[in-house]
Amino acid sequence: MVNVQQIKERLKGPFEEQQAGVLAEVIVEATHESQKELVKASDFNELKNIVKELGIKVGELAEAQKRTELKVEELAEAQKRTELKVEELAEAQKRTELEVRTLVKVVDKTNTDVGGLSRSVGYALENEAYRALPGYLKNFGVELTEKFIRTVIDGEEINILGKGNRDGQEIIIVGEAELKLTSVGKLKKFERKVNTVKKKYPTKEIFKIFVTHFARPEIIEKAREKGTTIVQSFEWI
Repeated sequence: MVNVQQIKERLKGPFEEQQAGVLAEVIVEATHESQKELVKASDFNELKNIVKELGIKVGELAEAQKRTELKVEELAEAQKRTELKVEELAEAQKRTELEVRTLVKVVDKTNTDVGGLSRSVGYALENEAYRALPGYLKNFGVELTEKFIRTVIDGEEINILGKGNRDGQEIIIVGEAELKLTSVGKLKKFERKVNTVKKKYPTKEIFKIFVTHFARPEIIEKAREKGTTIVQSFEWI
């Protein structure tokens, strides 16, 4: 590195010693300042590169932000469409619930009508049995001594109840009427009614009959095993 003493020695010829010393100091200081300026310029160039890179990054971020904003807008539109669909579904559900309630009322009314019709047809079969059975039971040696009635005993509805005579003995005739006899369950229900009648007439013989329009053969056989006579409506014609 150039120092003050070296420069002073070279300036002694044309200048006095004191002047040479002053000039040497000025030159050294100037040299130092020039070097500082060179360092600052280098730093500035590096800074410019950094700023340039930052500018590129900022541009990329701006583009990314634009894309993000576009996605947000698309999501917002999708959400609006979803909310609209939800509203439409809610309205459809309301209409469906209303239609279901209406259908339930229709079904309830239909069930009521069918139930009423079924009871009416069942009563018609019973009424037909009341007229036809007295003559038909003679085939079993049974004479009816009191007309058939429909009644309730201890909470059990008895479709057919009457008194008769067979071989000189008074008997109680207990009957059930069903449009179709296709299950053993109906026979079990009938046995429960028969037992109720037996409690009221413990000393009387019970003659059991089951009146129907149609009975399956295997059910007829089960009934015979229980001592129940199956009478199908076509048999008394």
